[in-house]
Amino acid sequence: MSKARDFHRIDLLTGAPDSTSRLFVDPGQVGFVDLSGVRLLRCGVDTVRQLYRGMIRPEIMALFETPGVMVDFAGQRWHSGRVGRDSGYQYKLQNADLGFVLLVKNFNAKLDAIGPHLKIEVSPHAIDNHSPERLQERLDFYASHLLSHVERNQCAVHLALDVQGWKPPVDLVARMHCNAKVHRDISGISEISWATKSSVYGRGETSMFGSASGVQLAIYNKTEQARAIDKLDYWESVWKRRNSFDEADPANYDPQSDVWRIELRYHHSVVQQFASGSVDVRTGQAIETDSFAAFSGHLDGLWRYGLRQFKLLARPGYFEPVWTLFREDVRVDIAADSLLDDTAYKRYYKTSHGFSGKNVELFLGNFVSLLARERVGAKKAFSVLRKWDCWPVIREHYAAKGMTTPDLLAHIEKLIEERHVRWGRAV
Repeated sequence: MSKARDFHRIDLLTGAPDSTSRLFVDPGQVGFVDLSGVRLLRCGVDTVRQLYRGMIRPEIMALFETPGVMVDFAGQRWHSGRVGRDSGYQYKLQNADLGFVLLVKNFNAKLDAIGPHLKIEVSPHAIDNHSPERLQERLDFYASHLLSHVERNQCAVHLALDVQGWKPPVDLVARMHCNAKVHRDISGISEISWATKSSVYGRGETSMFGSASGVQLAIYNKTEQARAIDKLDYWESVWKRRNSFDEADPANYDPQSDVWRIELRYHHSVVQQFASGSVDVRTGQAIETDSFAAFSGHLDGLWRYGLRQFKLLARPGYFEPVWTLFREDVRVDIAADSLLDDTAYKRYYKTSHGFSGKNVELFLGNFVSLLARERVGAKKAFSVLRKWDCWPVIREHYAAKGMTTPDLLAHIEKLIEERHVRWGRAV
């Protein structure tokens, strides 16, 4: 699709161009859109996940001997437990009051070896109460108590804009254009998982675009979701004290009106792509960040990038004016100097050609042989494969060969069938 363009923004009284105006005019058709009733409450960091490599300190494993009990760690009390395999980790330490969950011992790495053994998830209230530097110090402090030979291993972030006076159009899916092949509309589902929480309610209109292993866009009724998990009081306190975008309106938040959230979720592998591919325009050097604190100045850049990747169109070739408003007028509310104007943002993609491509082919051949031997179905195996950290490399390799994700599933099914027919139970 060709590059989308914005409607013109003009001064209400003079008709002169005005980049801050809420009055938009369609340049190709006679028509105006007045967005003066849209209230931008806050754009902030909703989730931080900082990853670390290192070797688990031997004494740490004693904290998990009896799951479900309170333990002492790093001078504070924590709830110890096990976590499901889908998380990629075996154990957790959680303190919801502090706002931290520590996921420990990667399933795919040996206990007595250096590996990606720690991921720390930070809740919104902990992010809100710390500057990026202070938060990073706290994260590194916990990591040093859990691991030896510790090193940061990139971060993941979720950016969330809360608005009133707007709700998604009924034809949202038809007008949302993006490269993502995945879309989920869970408007009628009564049970929804929100990161580390679960909630059950019937009115949670939600649409999600993209993959959790890449860049994902979620649009949902934040008032309903917050009420369902008993966090509405907290979020109302946040909205009432924030009026950073509509400075002329001190009573920006209306408690009688629903708040809708537009949330961009960046997987740590995508943040790494930005760290490797984005450069400082003054020095020409790649930013090469590996921590949340170091990357926090680039969050405005990520916000704009996301709203250009996911395009809500008014008509072919033109952004919906509210999407322009969200992209251009919003700044991420965080105690860090924005580096938006000093940085050229670009994602660096590792190619899967040559040596890497050969290894992808060898892996898939051995993978299929094991599936055939254990009589594991292709769909079940494919579901597990897509959750693996190396899935993006596999997907990119076969995409370069002209194969879509469904094509790859069909390819695996064909290879399994061939092995069963040719080798029978000897496999």
